[in-house]
Amino acid sequence: MANRLAEASSPYLLQHAENPIDWWPWTPDAFAEARRRDVPILLSVGYAACHWCHVMAHESFSDPEVAALVNAHFVAIKVDREERPDVDAVFMKATQALTGQGGWPMTVFLTPEGRPFFAGTYYPPEPAHGLPSFAQLVTALADAWTSRRDEVLTSADSIVAHLSDEFGTLPASGDLDLAQLPEKVSADFDPVHGGFGSAPKFPAPGLIDALLVTGEPASLDLAQRSLEAMLRGGIHDQVGGGFHRYSVDAGWVVPHFEKMLYDNALLLGSYTRAWCRTADHDRGLRLLFERAVRGIVDFLARDLQLDGGGFAASLDADSCDIRGMVHEGIYYVWSPELLTDALGEADSDWACEVFHVTQRGTFEHGLSTLQLRGTPDWDRFDAVLDRLREVRSGRFAPARDDKLVAAWNGFAIDSLVNAALVFGEPGWLELAERAAQASWLLMVDGELRRAGLDGVPSDASGMADDYGALALGYARLAGAIGDAVWLERAVALLETALQRFGADDGGFYDAPADGNGVRPFARARDTADNPTPSGTACLVAALRLVGLLADRSDFEVRAERAAATLLGVLQAAPRFAGWAFVDALIADQAAKRLAPAVAVLVTPDGAQLTELTRAAARMAPAGTALVAGPAGTRGFAQHFDDRDVRDGETTAYVCRGTVCFAPATDVRELRAALWKRM
Repeated sequence: MANRLAEASSPYLLQHAENPIDWWPWTPDAFAEARRRDVPILLSVGYAACHWCHVMAHESFSDPEVAALVNAHFVAIKVDREERPDVDAVFMKATQALTGQGGWPMTVFLTPEGRPFFAGTYYPPEPAHGLPSFAQLVTALADAWTSRRDEVLTSADSIVAHLSDEFGTLPASGDLDLAQLPEKVSADFDPVHGGFGSAPKFPAPGLIDALLVTGEPASLDLAQRSLEAMLRGGIHDQVGGGFHRYSVDAGWVVPHFEKMLYDNALLLGSYTRAWCRTADHDRGLRLLFERAVRGIVDFLARDLQLDGGGFAASLDADSCDIRGMVHEGIYYVWSPELLTDALGEADSDWACEVFHVTQRGTFEHGLSTLQLRGTPDWDRFDAVLDRLREVRSGRFAPARDDKLVAAWNGFAIDSLVNAALVFGEPGWLELAERAAQASWLLMVDGELRRAGLDGVPSDASGMADDYGALALGYARLAGAIGDAVWLERAVALLETALQRFGADDGGFYDAPADGNGVRPFARARDTADNPTPSGTACLVAALRLVGLLADRSDFEVRAERAAATLLGVLQAAPRFAGWAFVDALIADQAAKRLAPAVAVLVTPDGAQLTELTRAAARMAPAGTALVAGPAGTRGFAQHFDDRDVRDGETTAYVCRGTVCFAPATDVRELRAALWKRM
């Protein structure tokens, strides 16, 4: 049997390379083989950090008898959803339509032409909880293909027809009423535990960013309470920094223990912006937000940074205990006895109280996640954390998916740059620049690839969010360090994206038209934000920023057209349109004479992250484009023309459109210029 996954660029596919199932990657050859053999396709979609994907692989995909059934009656295709989000998105629509829910592993059965006729998620090795065993399912569907093919084909045609309207935009209903959106969001707010919705509960950084835009007290309160609840909860890795993917309960106590780059990159931006919005006198909350920021950056640098400077996709949910048995979350949880072993009795009693570690446990088997209670003695707290980190480093660590995903690195670059400016951390700028250099290696012959492994780009084409997020990160980096090379690269990405993803209505598809050789039965397009912003929202944000920095009015016009295609989902479900909400609020401020500005910080030679530069990052209204560099900096349109430092100090020049305000050399003058209406 050929091992077709052995050379894959996806760690998830490599995990399945030795299965007895004769897996194929998503390629034209796999579909040609199904047509040649006249058999249906078993499509299995998952990702490397997925707990239940591992379970099904161990129980069913590694079973020789099950493999024999699959190999005899199907062509089996294995897909990494992170590498091929277009395939995942299209067939997830089918799975949700057929079952009322979705998730991973996703198990879909297709005709040789790629049309789905049955779909589900996890199937057990023996019948349980109303589900057939995976072997029973395979046998039944193989029989249906052989004996009732007309029914199968009719079902496939019906499913595809039913889903034909699922990949467009939601039309807007009249003019957008921004005043109603906070009320809709507030209705979803959990006043007891913070956050939005019920269990399972996700962080929603895009929505939180929208609530921070204006500083309006009620919206700010929802954002602050949600962020504080998360950082105090078990979803936050109190010891190692960073956040897990979501909480299985409403109170943020027990997470699903995967740690994803995209969550942490986006939350880094949210906590930084919340710190800026929180009043100086609220020192306790500001300290908590800053600690969350620093913890995320430490996690990114320590646990996700790759040798080439980019960031890995994720850490697994599972790892081994001291007996070599695999458990979800075992790396992160503690008991009173484990804390005593690590800290001694006096500190362990204190830590049990601070972290709410009980004899009964808050997780499984008497073990507890760590939650932050009250306001501890921070010096003692940090000393305890240092010891717990040291002890935890002796445990079996979760596996890492070393795949470098373009979009997720773009989010990380954007947030790292912003945090570096706000907190005055040049090392964070260096992290961002290294990630930018690594992600640029995904450009092959003028085309961005979705991901890479060990410095080698995958064959999968970049999606709209890859182009948008990287362009946004590159432009942000260009402005922070005054290096126009990154702005040029952002422009190149956007010019390519406009050609590859543009839709007739002014918005964008998520996937290229060619489908990387085999396009699913529909072209992926989703205007709602999920855990990450939609491809359209990413491109709108990038077009706005690059348009200002490069003085490309055509980009700004294009952003306006695309933003209009997001209004329908924003009206209907603002909770799932955070980036569109941010964009609409910035547009509303512009209508009230506070249009997005370009703030040029002309710095003394060799100076970086000066006091005035940091102040600009902290105080600027949302949508402001910052660029800092010495006099004579080139490559940023006309922004540095005839501008110099005054009295040897960093000097800010703030312009809105064609109107520029008096140069500012102190914080008070700068604030007045940044917030001056025209």
